[in-house]
Amino acid sequence: MKKIVILTGAGISAESGLQTFRDVDGLWEGYDIADVATPEAWKRNPELVQQFYNERRRSVIAAQPNAAHKALARLQEKYDLQIITQNIDDLHERGGVKNVLHLHGIITRSQSDVDAAVTYPIEGWEIKPTDVCEYGLPLRPHVVWFGENVPNLQLAAKICSKADIFAVIGTSLAVYPAAGLTDYVPPAAMKYAVDPNLPRMRGNFKKIAQTATIGVPQMVAELMNLK
Repeated sequence: MKKIVILTGAGISAESGLQTFRDVDGLWEGYDIADVATPEAWKRNPELVQQFYNERRRSVIAAQPNAAHKALARLQEKYDLQIITQNIDDLHERGGVKNVLHLHGIITRSQSDVDAAVTYPIEGWEIKPTDVCEYGLPLRPHVVWFGENVPNLQLAAKICSKADIFAVIGTSLAVYPAAGLTDYVPPAAMKYAVDPNLPRMRGNFKKIAQTATIGVPQMVAELMNLK
């Protein structure tokens, strides 16, 4: 069974109604990232940061997997599928994909403020001020903020190095270190890129300049028909 590794970004979730972060203007839904997505922001104004992610979590819970998420799950019928996502939502899982590695955390979990490895599922959409970890300290979102290490990066690189087929979906490959994962993909691997605004990419990628809900089903149909 061939191994397919797919790197997904915000573009695949945008069509489910989730706002994307674009680092061009440094804003995320009208908030400066320095105020809501850094360790310094958490220390300076934890109430604002918690409120911001509670609202994002509520949006994620209300969102539904789209045709792209569901199409990717079909690949499991024929391939060993591994998703590596930059997204903090759980739409891949709800779309039916079994193996999902979250590079930047997942918003439906909380974590200890002193030990990122200590995480908890969140019931509902809100982390309350009274919610604490096993160390007795306030819980924070299980999200990798700007300026923090990406714990799953080495594992992601190892997974990419074993790909027979590799695809990039819904990402401009502008944010590092995630963008560097393409460097670990074997040169002989079959490669796809799906995005309406395809970035310049090294390697022989088959490019599908479509939104995810159109381009991903096209890619999946082609892969399912391969001998």
